Amino acid sequence: MGSHRTVKGTRFSGNHILPANWPELPNNLGKTRTIPAIDGRMRHFLIEDEIIHRQSNSERKIIVFQKMRFIEENRVEFRFGYYMIGLKPKARGRWVWGQFCLLIPQEDLMLILDEAKRRKWFQPPAAPDRQERAPGSR
Repeated sequence: MGSHRTVKGTRFSGNHILPANWPELPNNLGKTRTIPAIDGRMRHFLIEDEIIHRQSNSERKIIVFQKMRFIEENRVEFRFGYYMIGLKPKARGRWVWGQFCLLIPQEDLMLILDEAKRRKWFQPPAAPDRQERAPGSR
């Protein structure tokens, strides 16, 4: 996934006190990634911002909420994911991107969404264009 480094500051939600013995956290801000679409086309996105949150009931899991801009469409979408400290020999002691669906306690979800709102990630949808109506129509 490219070079990783720890950046303290705005990437973290409220509970950013991390154990000293944990490895450095990945930093994906400003990184461009490529993923295959279901039709086989490659899609490119830029990670514009991310919220890092230590899961409240896990000793080795970090939840990541990313604001991504798909480059071809200039469209913003959001992605939840997680990193876990690897246990298998090839990944032992380093952060590994989770490959399964995220399971998240309600308390953590609410904190992360509140942080995203504080950062003004969510914009109201654009109002549909109103067409001229004929007199007497509703």
